[in-house]
Amino acid sequence: MNNKSSLVFIFLVLFINSSCNLARYNVKKSIVKNKSTKTEQLKRFLNNLSSEERKKWYIRTYSDLAVSQMKKYKIPASITLAQGLLESGAGASTLAINANNHFGIKCHQDWRGKKIFHDDDEKNECFRKYKNPLQSYIDHSEFLTTRGRYSFLFRYSIKNYIKWSHGLKKAGYATDPRYAEKLIDIIEKYDLWKFDGSKKPLKKVKKKNNKAEKNQYVVKKGDTLYSIAKKYKVSVDELIKKNNLKSNNISIGQKLKI
Repeated sequence: MNNKSSLVFIFLVLFINSSCNLARYNVKKSIVKNKSTKTEQLKRFLNNLSSEERKKWYIRTYSDLAVSQMKKYKIPASITLAQGLLESGAGASTLAINANNHFGIKCHQDWRGKKIFHDDDEKNECFRKYKNPLQSYIDHSEFLTTRGRYSFLFRYSIKNYIKWSHGLKKAGYATDPRYAEKLIDIIEKYDLWKFDGSKKPLKKVKKKNNKAEKNQYVVKKGDTLYSIAKKYKVSVDELIKKNNLKSNNISIGQKLKI
């Protein structure tokens, strides 16, 4: 091969390599641009929906995924959906849009995946970043099933969303003091209990008014107004006045205000 042919050959090699590199660059650039476009499209779509429309869209979109996670990991689908709705703002939060993080799970020391930094309880906190919402749902299931502090939850019935809600709060999933009540309200407002296989919502157990109980006395056999007044260090006249009694007569089972 003469010098002229050598130069032509070298030029062709360089041209082909540079063309390949440029092509790879353009493809990569196109992928990045495509991802950015999809993110912007989703953001615009969700912003054009009302709050109620977003929540209903979220339930339609992710209910099947929540049910599949329930079958595999034994976490109530109602709980998963309610947490997703609450933590992600029905898919419209910054973390959900930019990181596919639907459950507000932070990095923690054992996280080896991608990260995103976002202000939460403190400024610039580290949160997990996922390739898609499916990864977020799977990681949420694995997060609850592999961490010891949540192990007691799996002793509850898969249909008892009330115990699960209070259990998540007790285990420290969120710092919001009303976290359990918010989950329960979402589940009952949107009938998410249906996804657990239930036919009706659970009945809430009414908490007794302890203050009222402390200020009340139930008359027992052998009691007199005098003995009750002496026990609670009040006068008989006070008891009569407070309870609108016409005489000193009282009966067994009668409730007196103290």
